[in-house]
Amino acid sequence: MQIVSKTNLSPEAASTTEKITLDVAGMKCAGCVRAVERHLTQYPGVKSACVNLATEVAVVELEAGAVDADALAKQLTTAGFPTQPRKLGGKVAGETQLIQDPVQRQQQEMQAVKQQFVIAVVLLVFSFIGHFGSISGHVIPVLHNIWFHCGLATVALLFPGRPILVDGWVGLRHNAPNMNTLVGLGTLTAYTASLVALLFPQLGWECFFDEPVMMLGFILLGRTLEKRARTRAAAAFKELLALQPQMARLIAKPSTTEATSSLSSGAGVVEIPAELVRVGEWLQVLPGEKIPVDAEVVDGQTTVDESMLTGEAVPVTKQPGDLVTAGTLNQSGAIAVQATRVGSDTTLAQIVALVEAAQTRKAPVQKLADIVAGYFTYGVLTASLLTFVFWYFFGTHIWHHAVMAYAMQISDHSLFSTSHTPHLTIYTPVLVSLKLAIAVMVVACPCALGLATPTAILVGTAIGAERGLLIKGGDILEKVHQLDTVVFDKTGTLTTGRAVVTDCLPCQAEEENAFRTPVALLQLAAAVERGTIHPLATAIQQEAQRQELSIPDATDFHTEPGLGVSAVVDGTLVLLGNCDWLQWHGISISETAQKQAQELAADGKTIVFVAVGDTVAGLIAVQDTLRPDAKATIDKLHQMGLRVMLLSGDTQDAANATAKQLGLATADVMAGVPPAKKAAAIQELQLQETKGRTRHSIVAMVGDGINDAPALSQADVGIALHSGTDVAMETAEIVLMRDNLSDVVASIQLSRATLSKIRQNLFWAFGYNTLGIPLAAGVLLPSFGFVLNPSGAAALMAFSSVSVVTNSLLLRRFAYRS
Repeated sequence: MQIVSKTNLSPEAASTTEKITLDVAGMKCAGCVRAVERHLTQYPGVKSACVNLATEVAVVELEAGAVDADALAKQLTTAGFPTQPRKLGGKVAGETQLIQDPVQRQQQEMQAVKQQFVIAVVLLVFSFIGHFGSISGHVIPVLHNIWFHCGLATVALLFPGRPILVDGWVGLRHNAPNMNTLVGLGTLTAYTASLVALLFPQLGWECFFDEPVMMLGFILLGRTLEKRARTRAAAAFKELLALQPQMARLIAKPSTTEATSSLSSGAGVVEIPAELVRVGEWLQVLPGEKIPVDAEVVDGQTTVDESMLTGEAVPVTKQPGDLVTAGTLNQSGAIAVQATRVGSDTTLAQIVALVEAAQTRKAPVQKLADIVAGYFTYGVLTASLLTFVFWYFFGTHIWHHAVMAYAMQISDHSLFSTSHTPHLTIYTPVLVSLKLAIAVMVVACPCALGLATPTAILVGTAIGAERGLLIKGGDILEKVHQLDTVVFDKTGTLTTGRAVVTDCLPCQAEEENAFRTPVALLQLAAAVERGTIHPLATAIQQEAQRQELSIPDATDFHTEPGLGVSAVVDGTLVLLGNCDWLQWHGISISETAQKQAQELAADGKTIVFVAVGDTVAGLIAVQDTLRPDAKATIDKLHQMGLRVMLLSGDTQDAANATAKQLGLATADVMAGVPPAKKAAAIQELQLQETKGRTRHSIVAMVGDGINDAPALSQADVGIALHSGTDVAMETAEIVLMRDNLSDVVASIQLSRATLSKIRQNLFWAFGYNTLGIPLAAGVLLPSFGFVLNPSGAAALMAFSSVSVVTNSLLLRRFAYRS
């Protein structure tokens, strides 16, 4: 199984493009993300790029064979963002690595941030002791000495602040200024102004060496908390990665069936890496071990914990012939299995790839943030410059008394002045203007914009995977939020897909080929149904097996999806299918047979006509039972304000009978729709005409079979059950790993909750910067005498990033509301 998201590319276009994944280091904020995307898209041959700040991954779509991944990574590294191509399975490509393994790098970064924070806190404590000592009157000579505080500020810049200054300068040099650029300029400006005041006391300026120390302390505090929160956000995905088994026990395939009894003994076992197992090889799995690959049990019996796949804690009994999945836990007995899917083709590997891909796909609501982020830092620098110019040339003169009061206030609360007597500090417009400009630079937070969407998607998709809900990206979340119609396929989706034969009625006719006994009719039908795996075919074969009937041989099988099957039995063409299938072959159906079919269909049964040669020999009625949670799921969707519809290839009577059990109106039933027309039916729903106007409905399609793939692709949101076919899951945007129909509701609820967090985060990020920058620029100074000083601005900036990530983490409290 290969789970991929559907795309709008045509097959021709898809064949000329390819995607590569890059691990990108050095990104600090949304401005960095924009800069990386700009560098990538400007490279010849690159069509598009999607960069994720939270996971530090870039997915690049490029012309097939036109771009060297290593050369692309090298150019990005030269631009200041160390980059390395990634192979399948999350491994870094190449013998030498330009950057470390992402997990190791994150651990080292976390350790470095902690160390820097400890140093900054120590420096901050010394500043506070001196500050509060001067206020209380208990002056500690050493801590109150101006040169001591100059030394503290110098140490703060050289050690914990050095990475910030260097990264800010590198970003500025590469025409990609970031959050560190703003912080670096703010702290350096404050330090330089204080140093000038210290060296030239005749200017009468205030020394505020405490400001750069406090700014760095608050910023590093925020980054430590943010890093912890981001690590927690990624924890679920890391747990998913940890489920992948590393080793497998290879055993020799026995030459005779009698030898299988010794497979669990452990003789001749060779341990090899799980990724080296090949399809068809036999493996031994002991109790307490993870199953290394997708496989079929060939010997032994056990119970398997499949909670990592389905979210269900109850173990599942496995015996020869049953399928087991990589990453699930063998509990009670030793078993031998034969590999069916290995490496990147296993269900677990595809889930990991799907979740990782989903975390890089952005929600359309993020586009505005991306556009703003690209120019954000330049805008903040401009705003800071304009703030200084305005207050120095105009504001300090227009609101002279308010500014004077503010100047005296900051002088009274300063640690020290150049004259060692705060009240003798001379007020100067340049000092007030400079402080306001610094506050503007420091308060702005492009990081919150960059983390708003990816952290919420990171948490939402990861906890969805934990609970068996695979959502293929942020763009899907927004579509789900807009849904107004949900269409369910009937057979295998609303029903169990395990139909049973209820009636077998031979036609009363005098022709030689008329079957006069139900047994003979069932034998013939079972012979033809050997050529297909449709649920109706399975029901007929199982009934023949239950009655222990002998089944004749058949040849020349042919299947027409949604219509019927044919085969040659004893030299005669036999057809099984619906009315259209028989009429298409020129076979007429008697009024008696049609009346019998109508009576059975009225009870919700599906009718299979059996024709031998050119004559109807009889009909078989098959009934598929509803899933236990089907009615509750439909009711819940109705409560959520969604229109629910039934789509089926069955007759109108059979579909109406099922709809009645589910509480659906006749108007919400689309019956007699063959597979080839299911996509057209969805399209008609999407473009409904009401009172002469075309209204576009947002439609979700829920299905499980190969017949549903076109409809899943046509729908705005395709939802596939994992118990269905691979092609259905490849086409769908949401895959439900558990065999529970109620997960349709849970996936919609999770999508809505995740998108709600994204919008909350973006609202806060935009609102914070919209309010914070004017406050720092002194908009309330004339009227209220309030100004946000640089250290306070730094504290707010740190809080904004932490709040965005913390709000995303609240998604972990998501619970399905039944």
